[in-house]
Amino acid sequence: MLLNCVAYQDGKKLADIGAHQIKEYLQRPQCFVWVALRDPSEEELDTMQVEFDLHDLAVEDAKHGEQRPKVEEYDKLLFVVLNTIELDATDQLRVGEVHVFAGPNYVLSVRNRSQQSLLGVRHRTEQEPELLSNGPGFVLYALMDAVVDRYFPVIDMLESELESIEQQIFAPGAARSNITQLYALKQRVTTVKHAVSPLLESSGKLWSGRVPTVCEQNREYMRDVYDHLLRINGSLDTLRETLVTAIQVNLSMVTIEESETTKKLAAWAGIFAAATALAGIWGMNFERMPELKWQYGYPAALGLIVAVCALLYRRFRKVGWL
Repeated sequence: MLLNCVAYQDGKKLADIGAHQIKEYLQRPQCFVWVALRDPSEEELDTMQVEFDLHDLAVEDAKHGEQRPKVEEYDKLLFVVLNTIELDATDQLRVGEVHVFAGPNYVLSVRNRSQQSLLGVRHRTEQEPELLSNGPGFVLYALMDAVVDRYFPVIDMLESELESIEQQIFAPGAARSNITQLYALKQRVTTVKHAVSPLLESSGKLWSGRVPTVCEQNREYMRDVYDHLLRINGSLDTLRETLVTAIQVNLSMVTIEESETTKKLAAWAGIFAAATALAGIWGMNFERMPELKWQYGYPAALGLIVAVCALLYRRFRKVGWL
C-alpha cells in the first residue's frame, strides 16, 4: 500500500506526487523524493525498483522479509533493516520490520507486519527544514531514531514485570508460578535483544570511519542513534543478568521448600517409628513378660508411647523440623 509520495527541495515540501512523477522530480537539482509503503505487494516493490533503480538483492530482502537487522551498502544505495517491537492485545511482543532504501536523492521506507505508524516522523522532519535540507541522510536518521526510541517503553515494561516477579520470589508456594513467568520474560528479553544487538553492531558504520555518502552530513545524528542503542543494549544485558540471578534464587527456594517438606516427613516418620517400636515390643507373643499380668501394664504402655512421641515432637519443633 502506498502511504505517501512527497517531493522536497531545500528542506521544504514541494508537493505530494504520484508514483509516475517520481523520475521527473528526481532529475531536479537539490530535490529528493520520500516514498512510504506499508505491507506492499511484490508488484509495488518492482515498480519502486524501476523508479529508483534499486539493487536486486536489497529488493529481494524486502520482498522476503524476516531479515536480521542490518546496514548494507550497494554503491550509492544504503539499505537498512530495522525490527519494530510492539505489544499486542494480550501483552505479547510482536515483531515487525522497516526496510529503508536511501540514495542520493530519494528515501523509500517499507513497513511490514507493524501497526506502528511512522507518519509522525514525516511531520517532525517537515517542522525542521534546516535539518531536512541535509537530504535523505537526515530522513534515514529520523526513521531509525523513531524505531529505536520505541524500544524504551518496551524495556520499561520488561523491567516492571521483572520487579513484580521478584517481589513474589520469597512467597510460599509461588515457586512454580515464578519459574513459568521468569522463563516467559526471558523469552521476551531475548526477542528484543535480537532486534537491538545486530543493529548496534552495524549502525557504527553510519558515523565512524568511512561512512556512506548518504550519511556524510549526518554523522552526529547517527551517533545519537548509536548511543540510544548502546543504552538499550546495556539495559537488556542487565535484565538478562538479573533474570539469571532470579531464576537461580527461585530454584534455590524450590530446593529449600522441598528440604522443609522432607524434614517434616522425616520428623513425623521418626515419631511414628518410636511408637511402632514400643508397640512392637509389647506385641511379641512371649509367655513370660512381666507387664502382661500387671494391672496397670496397658495404660502404662500407652502413657510411655505418648510421652516418647510428645518428647520427640517437642524436640523436632525446637530444631525447626515441624
